[in-house]
Amino acid sequence: MPLFSAIARVFRTPDLRRKIGFTLAIIAVYRFGAHIPTPFVDFPNVQSCLDQSSGTEGLLSLVNLFSGGALLQLSIFALGVMPYITATIIVQLLRVVIPHFETLYKEGQAGQAKLTQYTRYLTIALALLQSTTLVTVARSGQLFGNTGIAECQTLLTNDAWWAQLLMIITMTAGTGLIMWFAELVTERGVGNGMSILIFTSIAATFPAAMWSIAVARGFEVFLLVLAVGIAVVALVVFVEQSQRRIPVQYAKRMVGRRTLGGTNTYIPIKVNMAGVVPVIFASSLLYIPALIAQFNQTPAADGSVPGWVAWIQQYFTTGDSPLYMLVYFLLIIGFTYFYVAITFNPVEVADNMKKYGGFIPGIRAGRPTAEYLDYVLTRITLPGSIYLGLIALLPLIALATVGANQNFPFGGASILIIVGVGLETVKQIDAQLQQRHYEGLLR
Repeated sequence: MPLFSAIARVFRTPDLRRKIGFTLAIIAVYRFGAHIPTPFVDFPNVQSCLDQSSGTEGLLSLVNLFSGGALLQLSIFALGVMPYITATIIVQLLRVVIPHFETLYKEGQAGQAKLTQYTRYLTIALALLQSTTLVTVARSGQLFGNTGIAECQTLLTNDAWWAQLLMIITMTAGTGLIMWFAELVTERGVGNGMSILIFTSIAATFPAAMWSIAVARGFEVFLLVLAVGIAVVALVVFVEQSQRRIPVQYAKRMVGRRTLGGTNTYIPIKVNMAGVVPVIFASSLLYIPALIAQFNQTPAADGSVPGWVAWIQQYFTTGDSPLYMLVYFLLIIGFTYFYVAITFNPVEVADNMKKYGGFIPGIRAGRPTAEYLDYVLTRITLPGSIYLGLIALLPLIALATVGANQNFPFGGASILIIVGVGLETVKQIDAQLQQRHYEGLLR
């Protein structure tokens, strides 16, 4: 078959074979580190809690997903890639607020290298904060929630201040090591290093998630979920590849004796321009009420908790509440518009087109072009935001129907990242094959 012959060509090409081998070696080291416990962690108790409890909800569930299950194991790579993702999003948003960041972004490679350095510093700072929070929660016995399991109350073998400090330093160093791994993969491997590590972390949870469905609901439900999963993957691939192409023409210009311009191109506006960021934002925001309620569970004189705490626990903790789903869906739509408005500036695009003599047929250059781009962007973002909301609700629907956990593989952030990274990596391999005058993987 042509596909298998194309894959064989990949491994027959020495340079590509070396890059793929290097990437797989980094992935193996990364996954090995995810199972090495941090010093002073009672590993048997942690494993017992993982076997007997259903895990955590909300943001901790998302972080655990992105770490490939390393968070709840309190390993040296417990924080995973989440600090780097958060730092990258923060730096990107700060470009709108801090003019110096926007100036650096426009300076090209040198300026973006400076922004990358800022991202690294912020990643280490966030890793310190998150590791401190994680160690504090583990010490208090609340990492797995109020499970009532005795082992979950004693996850650490030593709760002295110096032992906790060593755990925090170890987890922070693990985050720095993950950053280095990602940069090595980007330079010497295949694809974007951080994206590959995220892909690996999420893919590592697929077998356990699917097996839990088979054990809980039977083989028939397992096959049904698998069929639905294949359909969802096909839908996500279709939407992620969908784009509105706005035609652009460039007028001819005489520079010396040379004629420049006169070409036709297009501006690709994707249906889902925001990616997985709105899902992360919405999950993080919805975790705040549960976090506040967790620290206000002091019972009254009659032994009951405050009414507002009970209400939050009922509707904003498990994720199977219709109110939770509705708020989650609306937040994703709102954050999608917010993030697209920040990352795509129609005025800037219109000004750049005007500077180089480009125009959209039938639309005047300058302000009318910016208004037209904003008009198209606003309307194409609506189906994209609804699509994101529906995909994000799939794990919650599975939680309520087939008893899956919130790390249900065929939905939410997991499927978006898996498909997105997979498509991008295949495109890069295809481009390198075509550079060597081979027929590519894609048709």
